Amino acid sequence: MSKNKSFFILLPIIVSLIFAGGLYIGNKLGNNQTYNGNKSFSLPLGSGNKLNDIINYIDNEYVDDVQKETLLDEAIQNVLQNLDPHSHYITAADIQALNEPLEGSFDGIGVQFSIQKDTVVVITPVNGGPSEKVGVKAGDRIVAVDKEVIAGVAISNQKVMKLLKGAKGSIVNITVLRNQTKTVDFTISRDAIPINSVDIAYMLNQETGYLKISRFAKNTYNEFLSSSTKLVNTGMQKMILDLRGNGGGYMDAATNIIDEFLPKGALIVYTEGRARPRKSYKATRKSSLESIELIVLIDEGSASASEIIAGAIQDNDRGLIVGRRSFGKGLVQEQSSWPDGSATRLTIARYYTPSGRCIQRPYDNGTEDYHQNMADRISNGELYEKDSIPLSDTLAYKTKNGRTVYGGGGITPDVFVPVDSIGNTFYFSELIYRGAFYRFAFNYSDKNRNTLAGLGEVDAYEEYFNNNSQVILSAFLSFSDSSGIVKNDVEYTRSKAKIVSRLKAQIARNIWDDEGFYPLYNQTDYTINTALGYLERPLSLKLPQVESNAF
Repeated sequence: MSKNKSFFILLPIIVSLIFAGGLYIGNKLGNNQTYNGNKSFSLPLGSGNKLNDIINYIDNEYVDDVQKETLLDEAIQNVLQNLDPHSHYITAADIQALNEPLEGSFDGIGVQFSIQKDTVVVITPVNGGPSEKVGVKAGDRIVAVDKEVIAGVAISNQKVMKLLKGAKGSIVNITVLRNQTKTVDFTISRDAIPINSVDIAYMLNQETGYLKISRFAKNTYNEFLSSSTKLVNTGMQKMILDLRGNGGGYMDAATNIIDEFLPKGALIVYTEGRARPRKSYKATRKSSLESIELIVLIDEGSASASEIIAGAIQDNDRGLIVGRRSFGKGLVQEQSSWPDGSATRLTIARYYTPSGRCIQRPYDNGTEDYHQNMADRISNGELYEKDSIPLSDTLAYKTKNGRTVYGGGGITPDVFVPVDSIGNTFYFSELIYRGAFYRFAFNYSDKNRNTLAGLGEVDAYEEYFNNNSQVILSAFLSFSDSSGIVKNDVEYTRSKAKIVSRLKAQIARNIWDDEGFYPLYNQTDYTINTALGYLERPLSLKLPQVESNAF
C-alpha cells in the first residue's frame, strides 16, 4: 500500500517529465530536420537585427573559417548596389583614398614620382611643397626612406605612398641619389599637399581662353575663379571649358561655377527625392564671366556635376555644348559616416536641369547591364555617328529660347564631334598601351633635363623639338623596337603625325608638367579645333538645334 501511495504521489511528476521530454524531442525534430543531408535550423531570437544574427550564425557554424567583418561589408554593399548603380558602401580602409581627391589635399612630402627599373624617381616636386623647400629636385632617385632601402627591391606605388604620406607635421628622412653620382640626405616635415582639379588654364589665341577641370572637389570653385580671373586679365573674351572625362564630384562646386556665367536669378538645377522636397539652385550674383562667349566640351566620360554645368548652359541658351553625349548620371548621393570609420553613399534625390530634364539613364536591368552601356555605345556606332544617339520624343523639353532638348540619358551636345580616328592604327595603339611614349619621354627628359629646363619656356622647347624631331623620332622608334613593338611601315606612315605630336607633348610634361603638356597636345585636338571654328562665328541668340561635325 505504501508503494502504491508513493507511485500516485510521483505520478504527476513523471507525467510532467514525459510531457516536457516530448516537447523537447518534438522541438528538436521540428527544428533540426535533415533532408537529403541538409540540416534545417531555426535561428533563436537574437539582437533583433536579422543581418547581424545571420552573420553571427555563419561565424559560429560555417564549415570553414570566415572573416566576419568582410561578410558584413559585402552584405551591406550588395544591399546598396541593388538599389541603384551609384549607392555604395565604403570600408574604413578605403574611405581616405576615395575622399582625398574630393577634399583637395593629402598630407605628404609633395613629389610626383615614377618607378623606373625598381627605382623611385622624382618627376617634379610640388611647387611650394615641403620637398621643394628642402631642396629635392626633379630627377632625384629616392633610394631610402627612414633608412629603409627602397631601390632595387621591386617596390610598388602603394608601398611608396605608404612610406611618404603621413600626418601633417610628422617627420620623414629620405636619401636621394643625384646625377647618378652622389647621395644627399633630407629631413622633411610632411604638410598638406594640394590636389588640383583645374588641370590647365591658358590662352589658345589672343581672345580665347581654355580651361580644363578634371573633377569637382572642395577647392575647385576657388581654383576656377583664380584661373578664369587671370584669363580675363590677359584679354579673354571667349572661353572653352573642357569637361571631357570629368566624372563629377561635389555639386556645389558645379553650381558655384555656373553662377559665374548666368544672370542673377537664373535657374541652375533643382533636386527632388521621395524624402527630400524640391530644392532649387539659382544664380545669385553678377559676374565678370556673364558676357564671355562660352563653349563647353563634353564626352561619354562627363558625368554628374559636369552634366549639371552642361545642362544649365544648354537649357539657359548661354553657350554651345560641343562633343559627344555625356554619361547620364542624374542621381544625388549623400555620404554618411559610421562609428567604425566606414561610410555609405546613398542616393537621396534626382537632379533636374532648368528645363525639367532628368538625364539619368535607365538602370532597371541591373548594375551589370548599366555598366555595359559604354560598350553598347561603341558597338552601336554612337561615338562616330550623331544619328546613332537614341532620342525619345516622350523625353523632349524646351530651352529658354524654345529649342528642343532631350532627357533620359545624358546631355546630347548641340554640336556633335566624333572620336578622332584619323591616324589611328594598331601600331599607334600598341605604342600607347605598352607605355612606349611614357617610358621614352621619361628617359629622354631624364638624360637631357638640364638642356630642356634651360630653355625656360614651352615655346622655346617647341622650337627645340621641331629642330630635332627627326633625331628624337628615330631614337623613339629604336626604343620601341627594342621593347618588342615592331614598326609596321604602312601604319607608321598613317600615324606619324600623331606619334610626333604625342612625343612632343609627353616630353614637355616631364619638365613643365600640365603647363607643358596641354598647350602642345591640344594643338591637334579635333574637338578643340571644332570649338574654335564655332567661336569664330557670331553666336546668335537662337542657338542651333543640332549641328553636324563640320565647321
